[in-house]
Amino acid sequence: MSATPETSSQFDISDHEKDKLVGEVIRYILFKTEQSSGCPIRREDLTQLITSKGYKQRNLPAFVINEAKSKLSSIFGYELRELQRSRPSASSKSTRASQSHLSTGDAKSYIIISQLPADIYKKFVEDTSSSHVTGLTFVVIGIIHLGGGKITEENLWHHLKRLGVHENDESHPNFANTKLAVEALVQQRYLQKEKVNGPEGSAVYYELAERASDPEINDRIKEYVTKIVQKDATSLEAD
Repeated sequence: MSATPETSSQFDISDHEKDKLVGEVIRYILFKTEQSSGCPIRREDLTQLITSKGYKQRNLPAFVINEAKSKLSSIFGYELRELQRSRPSASSKSTRASQSHLSTGDAKSYIIISQLPADIYKKFVEDTSSSHVTGLTFVVIGIIHLGGGKITEENLWHHLKRLGVHENDESHPNFANTKLAVEALVQQRYLQKEKVNGPEGSAVYYELAERASDPEINDRIKEYVTKIVQKDATSLEAD
């Protein structure tokens, strides 16, 4: 027998109060996403937004967030997706014990993803002024993907340097501070960063995080790599 769906009356609040809370959560999600360039929104912050109004019902925040999720989808065309935070890998217990985690983020957080068809999104929504940021994100994820999902910071910058993106460049024409541009990918949970101490000293590693593990992104990476390999093969045959 299925459970009875929760309603606002179960929390001793009116539909008007519920709608107001849902509206505030939706506004917070949309504005915060824009303000933080797509960084995940912590569930803790959404919960605090609700409880700060004086509501103490234990399950009310979850109810309001679910209502907001439904309206974001039906009205705005966005999926509110919860990120299951992945942890940096470790090859041994001794390595794990010596790791100093540098990644940021909350164990429970959300991002919004457009549900529009790709062609419609590209025509009416996509911000072409930020295409260089999307390109950098794709390239960095691709480099790490080809490196087995995890590479050293030194190795990552070695590859980026070959593309004209230098680690200590603070006045890049597209990214300004290139190091901060890559660090933003950690904040957005495309990457996670860890410092590992070993017998020969310490090294910083970048590893793919939850957003980069999304099946859609993985498929696009594989398609992109396949096209490059085919293009290189064609060039060699022509030579």
